Amino acid sequence: MKKLGLLFLCSLQFSCSSQIKEKINGVSFVASREEVAQKHVEKVLKIHANHAAVMPFAFTRNIHSPEVIFDTDRQWFGETKEGAKQYIELLKKNGIKIMLKPQIWIWRGEYTGTLKMQSEGDWKSLEASYKKFILSYAQLAEETQVSIFCIGTELEQFVKNRPNYWKELIHEIRGKYSGKLTYAANWDEYPRVPFWEQLDYIGIDAYFPLSEERDPTADQLRIGWEKWKVAMAELSESVKKPVLFTEFGYRSMDYTAKKPWLVDYNEEKTNLDAQATATQVVFDEFWSQDWFAGGYIWKWFIDHEKSGGPEDNRFTPQNKPAEETIKAHYKID
Repeated sequence: MKKLGLLFLCSLQFSCSSQIKEKINGVSFVASREEVAQKHVEKVLKIHANHAAVMPFAFTRNIHSPEVIFDTDRQWFGETKEGAKQYIELLKKNGIKIMLKPQIWIWRGEYTGTLKMQSEGDWKSLEASYKKFILSYAQLAEETQVSIFCIGTELEQFVKNRPNYWKELIHEIRGKYSGKLTYAANWDEYPRVPFWEQLDYIGIDAYFPLSEERDPTADQLRIGWEKWKVAMAELSESVKKPVLFTEFGYRSMDYTAKKPWLVDYNEEKTNLDAQATATQVVFDEFWSQDWFAGGYIWKWFIDHEKSGGPEDNRFTPQNKPAEETIKAHYKID
């Protein structure tokens, strides 16, 4: 099976209809309390990124709440429509293309994939509320002429329980926005998303488990990627859409590839080299594939000087060896 999988991937190099020319070398540009300034954008340019995901936020009170609250005066500047527009305009002025990726935050950090209503009435209310939210940002996407609009992020139960709603919603979004569309599915959700053929990219938040090792080698990580890579290539071929990593990245800590989705404040030992190695392997494994469009590093804070650093075991690559890994790859791609 391993040999067959590798042969399949090789054949796709020549047969995939996508034939991606320029890869998306992106960063996930985190919303801040303040306006973005040219000095902040300079750090993105320094790593040769050609794309940025701008991420305004909406909120719900709990996993059963049907109300999507957005664009309020209680939010940080970068989380609002005004802030997203200011971020987009300055990034675009510097030649950086944009994916506008509005998303939901559930109080206390509950996983958005578990957002699920308890009655038909609540489902209807959620649908109406989410539509208002996402169409508002689709209008902003059209106004600012961003390259890609992401219609949702990791909303597995919402998608699973209301597939017809999502298919109709995509049609309405197309009526407001003329660019390319994707949806950011979680790594274990994407095979079941029912509307990929309606979109332009298969969007995946690529936190796939790759290795149980404390400090995995590049070869161990490559082996870990094999089955996931074959499955993504098969789906891309099936629906004739390229794969886009709407998020990818690793924490700079031991066991970074065991459960890469972890966002808790666990005290695993800081391991800067593990983050850099895992990031390099993603580039090695995917950027040469014709069915792969590129991706957005998770995550990049606007205040570069105060972000990351040698004692930080979080996701950002800033001021760590992984930043140099990204810079070197984005420069030559």
